[in-house]
Amino acid sequence: MKKIIAVILMLILVFGLFSACSAGSNDDMNEDAEIDIVTTVFPIYDWVKNIVGDDESVDVELLLDNGSDLHNYQPTADDLIKVSNCDMFIYIGGESDKWVDDALKNAVNKNMITVNLMEVIGSNAKEEELKEGMQSEKEEGEETEYDEHIWLSLKNAILCVDEISSRLASIGREGNSYLTNADVYTKKLSALDNEYEAAVKNAKVKTLVFGDRFPFRYLTEEYKLDYYAAFSGCSAESEASFETVSFLAKKVDEFNLKYVMTIESSDGKIAKTIIENTAKKNAEILVLDSMQSIVDEDVKNGASYLTVMQNNLEVLKKALN
Repeated sequence: MKKIIAVILMLILVFGLFSACSAGSNDDMNEDAEIDIVTTVFPIYDWVKNIVGDDESVDVELLLDNGSDLHNYQPTADDLIKVSNCDMFIYIGGESDKWVDDALKNAVNKNMITVNLMEVIGSNAKEEELKEGMQSEKEEGEETEYDEHIWLSLKNAILCVDEISSRLASIGREGNSYLTNADVYTKKLSALDNEYEAAVKNAKVKTLVFGDRFPFRYLTEEYKLDYYAAFSGCSAESEASFETVSFLAKKVDEFNLKYVMTIESSDGKIAKTIIENTAKKNAEILVLDSMQSIVDEDVKNGASYLTVMQNNLEVLKKALN
């Protein structure tokens, strides 16, 4: 992957494609913008849009806008052009963003501000967890990886918004407005965080079973919920073993759960199989949205981080009661 990126960057440099006109050739970009910000995943994009508000001097780009998973994403030549020319680049900074190192080394804009959100949340970052009953892809001796789904914590979101707004205020012409917008937005995030706290505090059930990957570790640990899942959040597995299905079905029975959870991109097959192997066989499937399948059309139709997290809260209330 590093060699591919290096070759692409070299070819772009050689043929002079790293120019202002090439960056402006994208129909989605604001050619009159004074500041170009590039973000990787949807939650970051939406945070920045809320900070910027109606300031047309800032253009915000989303790289992963076709529903591709962060873990499977490979930047195109056009993506690398955007990153190389932008004024600010904001990314998660986990294992899936290894390509970023080479992209930044070869960036044309040497004054670019970069924001690695794993570094921003610091000690809040959690190691990828292998939970009891979960299928493992990790081989002995492999390096520890950190869970990249940091946006599924409202407290992390507040930290990230504060940092992004501070960095943007240092270069944007509407600096005070960015800080004001960020303050208003973080109050909304904090209020929703309080709603989550209250919902879990009053819940009858404190355990979730996922017949799927599990990208919600930040969320469950934040509100002291327990969980069992077929795969870790970063897993590429799609077929669960009999042992895993049997284990999860027994957990549904043990806790007398009414629901088996999946994420938004799931076909539901594993969850259905788990339910079929329970004693009562009458559990239902509920979906929590990890925001990894957002496409450009969703963004144009007004999808927002707050709305998704609010919807997830309503799903969680149902699952826990």
